[in-house]
Amino acid sequence: MAENVPAGAESVPVLEVIENPDEESVVREFETLPDSMPVLPLRDTVAYPDTLAPLGVGQERSIKLVDDVLAANRMLVMVASREPEEDAPDPDQLYDVGVVGVVTRMLKVPDGTIRILVQGSQRVELGPYETGKPYLVAGIREIPDMIEESPELEALTRNVQRTFSEIIEQIPYLPEELQMAVTNVDEPSALSHLIAGALRISTDEKQSLLEEVDVTKRLRKLSEILARELEVIQLGSQIQSEVQSSIDKGQREYFLREQMKAIQAELGEEDEQVAEANELRERLEAANLPEGALQAAERELSRLEKLPPAAAEHGVIRTYLEWLVELPWDKETEDNLDIEHAKKVLDDDHYGMEEIKDRILEYLAVRKLNPESPGPILCFVGPPGVGKTSLGKSIGRALGREFERISVGGVRDEAEIRGHRRTYIGAMPGTIIRALRDAGSNNPVFMIDEIDKMGSDYRGDPSSAMLEVLDPAQNDTFRDHYLDVTYDLSDVMFIATANVLDTIPGPLRDRMEMIQLSGYTADEKRHIARRYLVPRQIKANGLKTKNIEFTDPALTAIIEEYTREAGVRSLEREIGTVCRKVARVFAENDGKGKKVKVSGKRVRELLGRRRVFSESRRRTKVPGVSTGLAWTPTGGDVLFIEATAMTGNGKLVITGQLGDVMKESAQAALSYVRANAGDVAPGVDEKWFAKHDIHIHVPAGAVPKDGPSAGVAMTVALVSLINGRPVRNDVAMTGEVTLTGQVLPIGGIKEKSLAAQRAGIKLVILPSRNEGDVDEIPEHERADIEFRYASKVGEALEIALAHE
Repeated sequence: MAENVPAGAESVPVLEVIENPDEESVVREFETLPDSMPVLPLRDTVAYPDTLAPLGVGQERSIKLVDDVLAANRMLVMVASREPEEDAPDPDQLYDVGVVGVVTRMLKVPDGTIRILVQGSQRVELGPYETGKPYLVAGIREIPDMIEESPELEALTRNVQRTFSEIIEQIPYLPEELQMAVTNVDEPSALSHLIAGALRISTDEKQSLLEEVDVTKRLRKLSEILARELEVIQLGSQIQSEVQSSIDKGQREYFLREQMKAIQAELGEEDEQVAEANELRERLEAANLPEGALQAAERELSRLEKLPPAAAEHGVIRTYLEWLVELPWDKETEDNLDIEHAKKVLDDDHYGMEEIKDRILEYLAVRKLNPESPGPILCFVGPPGVGKTSLGKSIGRALGREFERISVGGVRDEAEIRGHRRTYIGAMPGTIIRALRDAGSNNPVFMIDEIDKMGSDYRGDPSSAMLEVLDPAQNDTFRDHYLDVTYDLSDVMFIATANVLDTIPGPLRDRMEMIQLSGYTADEKRHIARRYLVPRQIKANGLKTKNIEFTDPALTAIIEEYTREAGVRSLEREIGTVCRKVARVFAENDGKGKKVKVSGKRVRELLGRRRVFSESRRRTKVPGVSTGLAWTPTGGDVLFIEATAMTGNGKLVITGQLGDVMKESAQAALSYVRANAGDVAPGVDEKWFAKHDIHIHVPAGAVPKDGPSAGVAMTVALVSLINGRPVRNDVAMTGEVTLTGQVLPIGGIKEKSLAAQRAGIKLVILPSRNEGDVDEIPEHERADIEFRYASKVGEALEIALAHE
């Protein structure tokens, strides 16, 4: 099977060249065609009369055919195949009309194929086929053209010439010489054959032109084909022009940019926008973002590169990308799991607090055995000034982690925790993400201060937003509204602080491990002042240890006479006051002078009159006054209950800004005493209560008070009043009382015992069911106080009332 060979095929290396020395004589010799001729099938091409056809021959039978033809009269029939995929088509796979041709040149090439140049002559109809081997041979019958001169024929001829000339001008694969040849051909049939052979149209269309014997009809068909091709070419040219214009514009901009880059490079400058995008891309690659965050960053960076710097969104996207690259996605500090080191750090920084220290050491032990264990979520609950925040710093130092503190006191907006969505002007991440950025590692110690003082309003409930942060089952996929990608908080060690638990919502409280911090005893305060407060204040006030020294009596005087608190903040302030006054003396003498030894007497000279007094002895000298113990958010406190009677008709008056629960306790105490007057006050007339009004007052009326734990103290005060027997001045009591005389347990035992110790109380009466709580108080804190227990009011009265 033969294929059409494009121009330039003669450049292939030639092994042998065979030419026809007298081509014209061969054609003239066979003006009368034989009855049959060898058939050369053509693939994807059609040969026309009066045209030269370069063909490539590769099939073995076709090569045999060419060899036989060259050895004989050089003539064969070229016919197109209906199925070009078939290498050796059968007669029924060939068209019925072909062209007789004369082989004028043959080239043999190294790959074993041959190239032939065939001059087409007559159009013939094939059939029947005589033999199929070694190649096809068919009978032939010449089909002459039918031509009738007419104006239409002339018009079609000119139209075809003009249209084809336009096509040649726009198609690069057609040579300009072809235009000249078309112009010089006047014979309509030869013109149609020349143009049809040059066009790249389908084989079916080419074959239909070949089979059309009426020259006028053939030219009309050819004119339609040319018009269609010209329209397609013009449309293609238009498209190409538009594309080229776009490409030229892009190339022009590219070259200008490259020139600008070269100029900027020569001047040592760089395009700010490109430099900005490149810098952000380098930082993103160095940040090792997780897959989700990296996809979001690349998407936003792509948008940034397309935006002009003046666009409003440009700064928003840049700020967002900077937040992403600044977060410590894979940066973490290595935990120091040396338990002895951690114990030393905690002991150096804080006195006491054994329960908390043990809890931290337990965490280190677990972390050492299981490095994948999640960080604990602790909540330190205690009065102000007991060292909750400073303890968090010490924990961070003991673990070798970064420490970050965030305060949520007064926070009412959920966005403060989760961040603002980027649709808002001035949006920024929440405090959690901001603190992580500041920490520079993904496993810091987070101190969330004042978690009990979060509020809520129409902007949301921040305590609910905090649930996701403090829930180990959720915080590994924490999603800040601003970043809108997940961030893993599971390696963060969260420590919250609170003064009271009542204001913390139940679901949030359930996610934290509560550790209570009570106040300090006077002895603990002395140790803390000696080890921490005094050196710190000496340094803060520009003094040195050679300038000033505090004696133990001086510290005791400050603790007992100038402060009343659970923590040590006021104590540190008073020590600072003493240091400032001493510093003034040294400053006035140009830093010269003897070392100042601060004694108890010198403290009173420097700080002035005493501010705190122990009034329990003075107040309980008269009947009707008892000493109660109360729990407050700032620690335990002493509460005096005063009762008096005057002539009346049995009314009860309660004052002192008491809450409903405390008023009910007073009513219950009076009801119990009246119902059991024969037992608690045997010498009193039965009509005494009907003839007297009773007034119960709790001093410090400006301070709101509430709670059931003053029931026992109120009952003792009433019995003391009725009997005329004063309450022992070294006794304080707490407990809830019932109408049947039962003493019910209460809370805050440690805080109340510390308050009693500060007030100089030697004996504390507690409900019997609180005996186990006393065991939790460290032994050194129980040394100066005797605890007695009562399950009935009568037992408390027996202990509390002074014997006559």
